[in-house]
Amino acid sequence: MPRPSTQVKFRRGKAIIGTVKLRIDIHRNDIVKVLAGKDKGKQGRVLSVDYKAAKALVEGVQMVKRHTRPNPQKQIKGGIAERERPIAISNLMVVCPTCGPARIGHKVETTGGKAHRIRICRKCGAPLETKK
Repeated sequence: MPRPSTQVKFRRGKAIIGTVKLRIDIHRNDIVKVLAGKDKGKQGRVLSVDYKAAKALVEGVQMVKRHTRPNPQKQIKGGIAERERPIAISNLMVVCPTCGPARIGHKVETTGGKAHRIRICRKCGAPLETKK
């Protein structure tokens, strides 16, 4: 079953002008390259994807310092911890294992009489499916 499309609302002032449907082709455990921002050029594994906000959490990208208080009841040691912050999907590109960063295409495959859509690399045509 394909993943749901996300509606992004563009606002000017307080009025909503319109909605645009986005197809998010980045999934969890994909290796992605950062295209823009302070971490431009870095590669990392996608930890999670927020389809409503069109953002992804990438391992080792957009690190921020989080100040936490010690809480003995919850076994939390206080201090300054570094953690990832979500990055916009538009600033990420999937990395093909054979040819590097590439755009994503789709191909319909039939197995056992059942048709399903798979993601493929636009450069080399290799399938990009991750193990689920």
